[in-house]
Amino acid sequence: MTGDTKGVQFRAVSDDEVESAVSVWLESRLPIKPRGRDTIENLRRLREDDPELFIGAFEEGRMIGVILGTDDRRKGYVNRLAVMPDRRGSGIAKMLVERCESVFRARGRQVICTMIEEYNDESKALFTSVGYKREDEIVYYTKREAEDV
Repeated sequence: MTGDTKGVQFRAVSDDEVESAVSVWLESRLPIKPRGRDTIENLRRLREDDPELFIGAFEEGRMIGVILGTDDRRKGYVNRLAVMPDRRGSGIAKMLVERCESVFRARGRQVICTMIEEYNDESKALFTSVGYKREDEIVYYTKREAEDV
C-alpha cells in the first residue's frame, strides 16, 4: 500500500471533526489525556486558536489520519500524529508531517521538532525518514498539576 494516497484529502479539521480526531488517536493507540490536556473542549480551543495546524487526512469522508501542530513563535512542534492502522504504510503520515511543516515554514519557523515516546519505533523511523535528527542532549522535564493531564 506504500504511496497509496490517491483520493485522500488533506485539510483543516472542523470543530465538528475534533471528536473524530480523538477516535483516530485512540484507534491508533496513541496515549492521550482525555481528562487533562486532551479534553474535547481543550482540543476545540486549540483548533479555534490555530486551525491551520490541526490537519486531517480524509478518505471518502472518513478521517484516516490527523496531526496537531503547535507554534510557540520560536519553534514549531509536531504533535499527535496518527494514521488509522488499516491505512498505515501508505504515505499518509509523511504527507501530514509535510503539510504541518509547510505551515511552520510559511510562518518563518526554522526549527521544527517533535517528541516521541521511547517505545514508539514506528514514529522514530518515520521522523528519521523525513529528515528529523534525534537530540539526545535534550532532557525533557514536566511539572503536572495532576497525573492525568
